[in-house]
Amino acid sequence: MAIADDGHRRGKWRLCSLWHTEVRSSSTQNLYSQSRNPGNPDGGGAVAIARSSAVSSVARSLLPARRRLRLDPSSSLIFPYEPGKQVRSAVRIKNSSKSHVAFKFQTTAPKSCFMRPPGGILAPGQAIIATVYKFVEQPENNEKPINRKSKVKFKIMSLKVKEGTDYVPELFDEQRDQVSVERILKVVFLDPERASPALDKLKRQLAEADAALEARKNPPADTGPRMVGEGLVIDEWKERREKYLARQQVEAVDSV
Repeated sequence: MAIADDGHRRGKWRLCSLWHTEVRSSSTQNLYSQSRNPGNPDGGGAVAIARSSAVSSVARSLLPARRRLRLDPSSSLIFPYEPGKQVRSAVRIKNSSKSHVAFKFQTTAPKSCFMRPPGGILAPGQAIIATVYKFVEQPENNEKPINRKSKVKFKIMSLKVKEGTDYVPELFDEQRDQVSVERILKVVFLDPERASPALDKLKRQLAEADAALEARKNPPADTGPRMVGEGLVIDEWKERREKYLARQQVEAVDSV
């Protein structure tokens, strides 16, 4: 044990000696470079700044990309398990950045899954609930699907765009270098006959998504000023006053 410890200490000191040697060598080289360039006293500082900039760029490349979208749920899509039927899930997508963001769905099972909407553009702070449809296949060999890990996954990508940009899927191909993968969501099946907070939340989100879809199909009636004739705007208060004056004239005639 003493021999091993002694060797270990020697190894440590050997590394320290090498490190100090490299430091001294590097310092000597910098001093030599500055002495070779007497007209540029900041030459060593410029080299240090360049090295620091290079290190910073490498560090930035290793950092994860900042997320533009906030998802709820953030890691999985909940589906009620109903074999042989098409079921629905929902995910709330909110633009948490200060710029307009385009989003797009992708799935590993395009034949049995689709999204509505499959993509779009959100203004800063805007949110939307996307509905995800999936066909549930019959289990094999009496397997319990509630405990089975589905291989189906959904990927949500984002792209920063300018205000006024029209959404087309080709945006993500044209600006591939600027595309970020926000989340990869897995599929989770739950028993629809067993109450759970996750299913209750899913029902609320689906109801909200259906209401938003119905509102888009049937926009509210325009309650602003009415346009008649060749662009003449009739003020509601003016119309009421005219009716009131006409009624007063009729009552004056009747009294005579």
